[in-house]
Amino acid sequence: MPHELPDPASGLIPPGANTDTLLRLDNQLCFALYSASLAMTRLYQPLLSALGMTYPQYLAMLVLWEQDGLSVSELGERLLLDSGTLTPLLKRMEASGLVTRQRDAHDERRVHITLTAAGREMKARAASIPGRILNAAQCPVPELVALTRQVQALRQRLVQGGAD
Repeated sequence: MPHELPDPASGLIPPGANTDTLLRLDNQLCFALYSASLAMTRLYQPLLSALGMTYPQYLAMLVLWEQDGLSVSELGERLLLDSGTLTPLLKRMEASGLVTRQRDAHDERRVHITLTAAGREMKARAASIPGRILNAAQCPVPELVALTRQVQALRQRLVQGGAD
C-alpha cells in the first residue's frame, strides 16, 4: 500500500506547500540521490575501465577484499542484489580471472566466491581510486563521512518504512 504524504503539521512538509511545489523536480530527494549516483558512476567509469572492471564488479570486489570466500547469497545481501543479478556478474568476473565460484561440499545450493591471485592483486591496482574520488568531490573528509552515514541511515529508514 503506498504511503500518503505526511500531514504538513508533522513538520515533514513545509507549511503552505502546494502540489506544484511538492512535484518540482528540484524538490525531489529521489532525483538528488539518483543524479548524484549517476555523476558518481560516471566519475568511476574511466578509473575502473583502466582496470577492466565495471562499477558493479568493483563493488563486489570491495566486499570480497574485506571478506573473501562469501557465498553468493551473502555477497548479494551485502550489495543489496538478488542472485539473478549477481550470478551473471560473477560469471563475467570468473571469466576475466578475478574470482572462482565453487559449490559448497555440504550444501550444493550454496556457491562460494573466492578471489584468485589476480583478484587479490587487483586490490593494489585499485588502491588509488578512493583518493581520486575524494579529490574530485572537493569536500572535506569529515563532511563526506557524515554524508555517507546520513545516506546509509536514510536507506535503512526507507527499507524499514517499505516493510511496514
